[in-house]
Amino acid sequence: MDEVIKIVNDIKAGNIKPIYFLMGEEPYYIDKLSEYIEQNVLAEEEKGFNHTVLYGRDVSVDDIVSTAKRYPMMAERQVVIVKEAQDLSRTIDKIESYVENPMQTTVLVFCYKYKTLDKRKKVTKLLGQKGVVYESKKLYENQVGDWIKRVLAGKKYTIDPKANAMLVEFLGTDLSKINNELEKLQIILPQGTMITAEHIEENIGFSKDYNVFELRKAIGERNQLKAYKIAENFAHNPKEYPLVMTTGLVFGFFVQLLKYHGLKDKNPKNVASALGVNPYFLKEYDLAVKNYPMRKVSQIVGALRDIDVKSKGVGANALPQSDLLKEMLYKIFN
Repeated sequence: MDEVIKIVNDIKAGNIKPIYFLMGEEPYYIDKLSEYIEQNVLAEEEKGFNHTVLYGRDVSVDDIVSTAKRYPMMAERQVVIVKEAQDLSRTIDKIESYVENPMQTTVLVFCYKYKTLDKRKKVTKLLGQKGVVYESKKLYENQVGDWIKRVLAGKKYTIDPKANAMLVEFLGTDLSKINNELEKLQIILPQGTMITAEHIEENIGFSKDYNVFELRKAIGERNQLKAYKIAENFAHNPKEYPLVMTTGLVFGFFVQLLKYHGLKDKNPKNVASALGVNPYFLKEYDLAVKNYPMRKVSQIVGALRDIDVKSKGVGANALPQSDLLKEMLYKIFN
C-alpha cells in the first residue's frame, strides 16, 4: 500500500513516468492505480483525443507501440492504457525496444493481472529504469483485517472485530469484492459509524447467528444444541454454505487447536500470531483447547478428513448434506 501511495503522490507532484507496468496476483491495486492515472493525468477537455484504452486479447505489441508513438493533440500528454495485458504474456518481451526510448509525451499503462514478469529479464529491468514496475501481491488472510480497517479509516469509518472477521471469513482475500461490500455500507451508513455484525447481516446478507463463526464457536464451547441448529440451517441453504467450505473451515479450526496444543509459549500475542487469528477470537480458542485434549483433536482431524472425502462424493453414494453435517458433529462431540 505504501508503494501505491508513493506512485499516486509522485503523479500529484507532476513526476509522471512514461511507462507504468502494473502486475501481480492482486488485481485491486492494479485497477485502482490505472483508474487514478486515467482520471488525473489529463484534464477533462484533453481526454477526447488523448485517451486510448486497448485490450491485450485484441492487439499485438506492435499495435501498442504504434499507438504509444503518436503525438498528443492540443495537450502535453496522451494516456494509453492496456487492460488485460497478461493476454500478451508470450510476446510482451517485444516491448523492449520501445522501453529503451519511450515517448516522453505518452503515459503508457500496462494492467498485467494475475501474472508477473521475470525480474531477471532485461525488459523488466529496463521498465524499472525508464518507468515504474509495481507488483501487486495477494494479501495473506491474516493481513486482510488490517487492510479493511485502513480503508475504512480513510473514509472516516471504523469496524468492530467480529464484523471485520465476518467479511474476511466470507469474502476471503479478494480485495475488490470486499471493497464493493464496504462501498455499499458507506452509501447506507453515515460517516463516523462503527460497522457491526448487525450492519453486515442487514445490508450484505450474511447471517450473524447462522454462519461458520457461530458454528466454530458452538463447537469450541461444546454447545451441541446450537451447533446442530446451525448445521440444520446450513443443510437447508447448501448454495450459501457449501459442505466442502464448512468441513474445510471446521478442519482448519481443529488443525489450529492442534498447533495451539503444541505451542511452548502460550502468551496471547504469540498464540494469535502462530495460529494466524484475530486476537478478538482468542478466548474461543482458549476455551476450545480446554474442551478438546490433544489426543481428541488428533482423532477429530482424522475423522474430518473422512467427512471431507465423503463430501466430495467419494465412497458415500452421495449422502445428503444434512447427514454428513450430522455425522461430522457426532464425531466431534463423541
